[in-house]
Amino acid sequence: MKKIGQVAVVIPAAGEGKRLGGHRKQFRVLGGKSVLVQTLLVFERHPLIDHIIVATPEEAVKPLSDELRRVGISKLLAVVKGGSTRQATVRSALGSIPEEVDVVLVHDAVRPFVRMSNVSSIVGLVREVGACALAINISDTVRKIERADDGRTVFGVTEPREKLVRMQTPQGFRTDWLVEAHNQAFLEGYESTDDVELVQKLGHPVLRMDGCGLNIKITTPEDWEYAIHFWEQWQAVLKQEEREQIAGQETR
Repeated sequence: MKKIGQVAVVIPAAGEGKRLGGHRKQFRVLGGKSVLVQTLLVFERHPLIDHIIVATPEEAVKPLSDELRRVGISKLLAVVKGGSTRQATVRSALGSIPEEVDVVLVHDAVRPFVRMSNVSSIVGLVREVGACALAINISDTVRKIERADDGRTVFGVTEPREKLVRMQTPQGFRTDWLVEAHNQAFLEGYESTDDVELVQKLGHPVLRMDGCGLNIKITTPEDWEYAIHFWEQWQAVLKQEEREQIAGQETR
């Protein structure tokens, strides 16, 4: 894969993690480091990534910047103040993107199990078509829920799962598309839970790429238990992928 411009990764890390409870989940310790650091290390070690930008709560900007540099995140370009929503947090981070960057990836701070090969594929597809995101098929039956007269929830109609996917990150975009999408959404007062929808609103198609079931977002106590028990196995997977990515770059 030939690099044309630079690639930056935006990590929104300003969420409170209310569903998991306790300490902000991105700062919980996993494998001896915070979840956020473990996530960043995937991109730090990836040969295609040039810059990392993290958006975090205002009170954490200075100490987090110092900590990330101390633990060896050499590609860290900036730690910036996030917003009150994920969308506002990403938009804040986009203000630090250098002009040389033509591909931006947006990745959840609490998805440390992202495959390096997926990152490579997304960068390549963004250069080819402009926008791409990971998603996985749904294997379970999916139903709507409705509110009964007594206030309890009941099952409604079954949705065709063949037309549904579960979104993952990273999501990748041409820099100009993503910046324009966020600026337009800000002007219109429009809110979305991911960047794919914002770019689609500009009329740009976003290519779907198969994700990986390992690439969970640590959200619930069950997710946290999974992360703890899977961590050692994941290190072996990540080391092998790192070797493959480096070898691939050397042969290009």
